[in-house]
Formats: sequence, structure tokens, C-alpha cells
Amino acid sequence: MLTLFHAPQSRSSAIVALIDEMKIADWVDVRAVGIPRMDGSGARDPANPHPEGKVPALVHDGVVITERAAIILHLCTLFPDTGLSPAMASPAWGAFVRWLVWYQGVMEPVLVVQATGLSHPWLTATFRGPDEVAQRLRSALEHGPWLMGEQYSAVDLLLHSPFAWFTEATPDDPLIRDWVARCMNRPSRLLVKAREAQPTAA
Repeated sequence: MLTLFHAPQSRSSAIVALIDEMKIADWVDVRAVGIPRMDGSGARDPANPHPEGKVPALVHDGVVITERAAIILHLCTLFPDTGLSPAMASPAWGAFVRWLVWYQGVMEPVLVVQATGLSHPWLTATFRGPDEVAQRLRSALEHGPWLMGEQYSAVDLLLHSPFAWFTEATPDDPLIRDWVARCMNRPSRLLVKAREAQPTAA
């Protein structure tokens, strides 16, 4: 049994879009929960099993899985024939995992630091900065319309997501901006966005 704990218009929206992309909605029970929001609204929901009260949280037979990259990796491992990831144990699978881990461990911290305006040599030495993030994305997109080449995958869904929310952070690079636009226009993302725009979104 798979249960996704989700708050509309949050990081977990990407996982809802992934479930739609993978066509596994019949396998995942999506439950809406409240979360504390950046603007001070909202509150921690006692029904949410995430240890920090955040989303997404995926529960698989009683085991709680958090962090979007981990949830994406888990779902792609459980449903390997959905076309959102390469074959496991292939070289491309290694690249797929690399992108997920790089997002969680490098790209998102860099963008958070950029948004706060913080600057410190340790941060730059550890994570580099927005220019290096942009160059890494550009280097991949020079070889195909998607980060993994010719086929859209779950790494595109995850890595474009901060630019969908914070458009001002999108690098001023036509190659990257076009990629973000293609990702944002995926039917699954448009469906989730429309659904969550409704007052009764769950």
C-alpha cells in the first residue's frame, strides 16, 4: 500500500504530477494535509507522518519515505516500466540517480542560499553557486531537449520545479528557459496546477 501525504501548491505537487505522468494513480492514495507556510500561515498537521511536518511524505507498507529525490527514486524503482526512468543497473540509471542526488544535495541548497542573499566562502566552496548550476544544466541540454537526452524523465520534473515556483531564479539562458517552459507545459503539470487552483483542491 502506498500513501502520499500532500499539501497543494507545495513541493509535493511535483510528486502528484509524477504519479500522473507514471499513470500509477490507482496504486497511490493521495491524502491532503496542512503544513506551515513560508508566509506564516498554516500549521503542522498531526495526520502527517513526516518527522518535520513537511511534504511530501510517502508511506509504503508503514515505512515513511521523505525527500522528493528519494520518493522519485523509490517510485521509479517500484514501477520501472512507466518510461520516467532508464533501466535499472544500466549506465543511464547511474546518471539518473546522479541528477536526483545532485538536485537534493547541491542545486536546491544553492537556490535557497541565492534567495536569501547569503554569502560565505564555505557555501561557495561546498556547493558552488547559481552560475555553476546553470552551466551544469546547460551542458546537459546542449545534447538533447531533456536532461537525460531525447526522452523526458523524472529528473526533468524535479529539477525544473524550483524555476516554476521562483521564476526570478531561472537563469537568463534561452536553452534553460525553453526547457523550463517545456516542463511546465507537460499535461500532468497543467492538470495538477488547474486542480490546485480550485478552492476545494485536495
